[in-house]
Amino acid sequence: MELDTPGLLLALLVALPAAFLLGWAASRFDLRQWRRSDRQAPKAYFKGLNLLLNEQTDKAIDAFIEAVQHDPDTSELHFALGNLFRRRGEFERAVRVHEHLLQRADLSPGDRERAQHALAQDFMKAGLFDRAEAAFRALMGTPFETEARLALLSLAERSRDWHAAAEVAAQLEKAGTGSFSHRLAHYQCELAREADAKGDSATATTLLDKAQALAPQAARPAVQRAQRLAKAGDHAAALVVWDGLRQRNPEAFGRLAGEYVACAQAAGQADAARAALTALFRQAPGIDLLRALATLDGTRPGTSPWLMDLLRDQPSLSAALELLDTPRADWPDSARQSVRDAVARAARAGQRYRCAACGFEAQRHFWQCPGCLGWDTFPPRHIEED
Repeated sequence: MELDTPGLLLALLVALPAAFLLGWAASRFDLRQWRRSDRQAPKAYFKGLNLLLNEQTDKAIDAFIEAVQHDPDTSELHFALGNLFRRRGEFERAVRVHEHLLQRADLSPGDRERAQHALAQDFMKAGLFDRAEAAFRALMGTPFETEARLALLSLAERSRDWHAAAEVAAQLEKAGTGSFSHRLAHYQCELAREADAKGDSATATTLLDKAQALAPQAARPAVQRAQRLAKAGDHAAALVVWDGLRQRNPEAFGRLAGEYVACAQAAGQADAARAALTALFRQAPGIDLLRALATLDGTRPGTSPWLMDLLRDQPSLSAALELLDTPRADWPDSARQSVRDAVARAARAGQRYRCAACGFEAQRHFWQCPGCLGWDTFPPRHIEED
């Protein structure tokens, strides 16, 4: 069959412009559609951002959902939406958003790690601790590793799994996150309590030694050791431990001075204990020390010669109550004024007005709150009267 050369040329001359016109029209259509979609997505995004800044969370969520519908491939919109759901307490919806992100094959490694971290936070906030633990463990070796380990530490403490907590804390300390020696000492003390409950005294002693070595200045290992010795009837040895704590950490010792006195009386060392407590009271007076001294003397705390000094230097309600429990005939001349000063000091915190809208507190009543500028938000009664 012979080719009709003039006819072929004519067909080409007609087809080429037509193809060009069709391609141009298609490209213009796609361009307009892309521009329209591009305008709609940022508009919805900025609308959501504006609503979020104005604390209109419900409307912000609606705007971000609209933005995601216009541009479902944008991961940032999904992150914003998921975080909003979590802040709102809608954890199931937050989980769905972040799981959807993780299922995307085109997600970058960085965004995948962010989505995994966000998902772990969703589970944590929702109280799904088993799933949260698994999600945080999946972040090992990522930029979120430190945050994940801190979360795992919190989970271990919450479940009272002290072995796991100690392991995670040691890893964090090794990684240079900071010192966890005091926390590790507490974990050893908790394990010592568990060992004692099982009757394993030797293990408990070893664990307390380890706790003291981890945090030499910590009070708890010494307190727990002294209490164990006293319970076993070795009051003399318990007193040695108490005395070490008194010299090393007098504030922590003062709170437990009553237990020290009980050991001293049982060991027949009441005079030595009285001298030690008297010296400590002169250095750092406190109501617990006063009560311990009264126990040694066999008197009421309200009749102690140290009480008026305590009321003068530390006017507290506890000290005032000790005096009020004492017969009025035994009060010294300055007692009434001392009690008044203690009550006045304690009442000062409650003699304030608190805004019902924002919680702002003030010494005087305001018609308009200086904090939130609300009107008639200050109740007419003091805090102490509510």
